[in-house]
Amino acid sequence: MRLTKFGHACVRVEHDGVVVVIDPGSFTQREAVDGADVVLVTHQHPDHLDVEHLRAAGSGGAAIHTIGAVADEIRAQAPDVAERVAVVAPGDVLDVGVPVRVVGEKHAVIHADYPRIDNSGFLLTLGDQRVYHPGDALVGPGEPVDVLLAPVSAPWLKIGEAIDFVRDVAAPRTLAVHDRVYSEVGLGMVAMHMDNLALGGPDSGRTFVRLADGADLG
Repeated sequence: MRLTKFGHACVRVEHDGVVVVIDPGSFTQREAVDGADVVLVTHQHPDHLDVEHLRAAGSGGAAIHTIGAVADEIRAQAPDVAERVAVVAPGDVLDVGVPVRVVGEKHAVIHADYPRIDNSGFLLTLGDQRVYHPGDALVGPGEPVDVLLAPVSAPWLKIGEAIDFVRDVAAPRTLAVHDRVYSEVGLGMVAMHMDNLALGGPDSGRTFVRLADGADLG
């Protein structure tokens, strides 16, 4: 398995010749979708959904799997891209070249006055490794995870919630995503708090890391 972090909430996973890209949004470099076989989109916010990235992925015929609300948004913005969209729902199990389970159905609360939009995360099984991307929600997959892609900065998120999410999922490795909102100083504070509070101590064997754009998880 090769996992590459791209801008903000986007990751690219390569396994057994299959390239899956999750949430290539407005803060994501176009190279993230080069050669993609499959694109998964968790929800419709622009930092997760950029139709120009999806259009670029279409040069290689990449299929797009996403929830109904996102499919509607793609159809409105880019009917040509919508032809490659397959709609999924919470609880679905997909075979996109690797097994994928669809998890959860609502975005985290931003404010009580905003209606909650739909959001579904994706649990990928890559050989003996499970990788989980929750989108913009703090809903775990309900089973062990080897790599958790954990949101660390957002208007809807406070650090205590992020810490508790990482604790609850208890993955051996946690990679910071959704990290474009804070400054480097703020992200350094997140890493400190994760090390102090979320990982279960120095003997737990669990790690938290934030990668530069384009870097691979070791």
